[in-house]
Amino acid sequence: MPYPQILHHGAAHGVTGSCHQLLMDDQHSLLIDCGLFQGAETSADGLNNANQLQIDFETANIRALIATHVHVDHIGRLPQLLAAGFKGPILCSEPSAKLLPLVLEDAFRLGISRDTKLLERYLKLIETRTIALPYKTWFNIVDNPQLHARIRLQRAGHILGSAYVECDLHYRASGEKKRIVFSGDLGSTHTPLLPAPKSPWSADTLILESTYGDRTHEPRATRRKRLQGVIEKALADNGTVLIPAFSIGRTQELLYELEDIIHRMKLKSADTTPWPDLPIILDSPLASRFTEVYQQLQPFWDKEALKRVNQGRNPLKFSNLLTVDSHSDHLSMVRHLADSARPAIVIAASGMCSGGRIVDYLKAMLGDRRHNVLFVGYQAKGTPGQIIQQYGPKGGYVDLDGERIDIRAGIETLGGYSAHADQQGLINFVTRMRHWPSEIRLVHGEDGAKTQLARALHERYRHNARNVAIHTANQ
Repeated sequence: MPYPQILHHGAAHGVTGSCHQLLMDDQHSLLIDCGLFQGAETSADGLNNANQLQIDFETANIRALIATHVHVDHIGRLPQLLAAGFKGPILCSEPSAKLLPLVLEDAFRLGISRDTKLLERYLKLIETRTIALPYKTWFNIVDNPQLHARIRLQRAGHILGSAYVECDLHYRASGEKKRIVFSGDLGSTHTPLLPAPKSPWSADTLILESTYGDRTHEPRATRRKRLQGVIEKALADNGTVLIPAFSIGRTQELLYELEDIIHRMKLKSADTTPWPDLPIILDSPLASRFTEVYQQLQPFWDKEALKRVNQGRNPLKFSNLLTVDSHSDHLSMVRHLADSARPAIVIAASGMCSGGRIVDYLKAMLGDRRHNVLFVGYQAKGTPGQIIQQYGPKGGYVDLDGERIDIRAGIETLGGYSAHADQQGLINFVTRMRHWPSEIRLVHGEDGAKTQLARALHERYRHNARNVAIHTANQ
């Protein structure tokens, strides 16, 4: 078998379950991410899905797991990977090393056991296995007479700590050298709090995400105005605006943007909108913990965010922000908002409405026309969020916890408000390399998105008289 080889154990035909294996030779491989499947998505062989989490590939020769970032669709199957016999280190960026235990603690409690002692042993194991790598620094994986393999993490701009991975392989017997780049999830050019990703110098093979490979995002200023406009329209219904959001990344970005809208509105002396006194309710203990860690990691924020801090503002902890911690307080808040229908914004997980506290809000409010649901993130096929998003405007229904809920609340989507790069951003990531890849494998996207991105990339390569092989499935 010629090396290197790449196997896709997840996110080959969808946007969840990211898991890619780089076979460097017959004795050494790397695993890039090991995430959960969500909704109706499955592994390439169809055996693994949201309810079947076992690892169905050999782990003996995996030298290390590289976590591009800490979203569960990229690291959520780590407990199963350890149970399958993986013995190597977990490599990630320094911010990710701070965030990873919080994600895994939550996943362990929900999916494996709530036993405190068992959880402590598990987290201690993760701590001893984790190696935090500085950005822009090479780390040796294999160094023997046959093979020298090293990796380097670069900022990906998706969430705090996210990285793309450069893998350099030198086969000493033949003298052949290969550079393989795994994009992980790439951020949008103007993702709040984070610097935009910069392209690598070169790549022979690029494994590229394609979540939004079929569309172009609005400029950030336009998105912020639309966010404000949609919320104000919803508030005019004299109800609550529910925003399903992932606990890490999207929640902090929303808080950052909402703080800025409130700040601007408070500066308007004649302002008559509800913004200055509007409660922003963060009902997610995990999101609150992530937000605290985000604040501790200010050195990794971008210049704009640090400028606001230097002006005396706190983009992630402002006076309008209310946090709900205990489960009893959560249930009280749901009842209060459902009964009073007072103007408020609620941010709660999960981002695809497949669990978490957002489900209680949806069960209590979806049937009431006074309330609104605002989607600001991708909804995978088969998730409750996707069903509400698609069928809600048509007067449809959704099943939540075995209960059929008729959808009467207003449903809005801000599709451009994404921490993922759009088609142009993905193309720029490729074409701003000094040496363009001759092979591109498109992953982490639905078929239509991959097809349109592949077409756009082929056109750009033809225009520049360059050759490329682009794969859009598990090939």
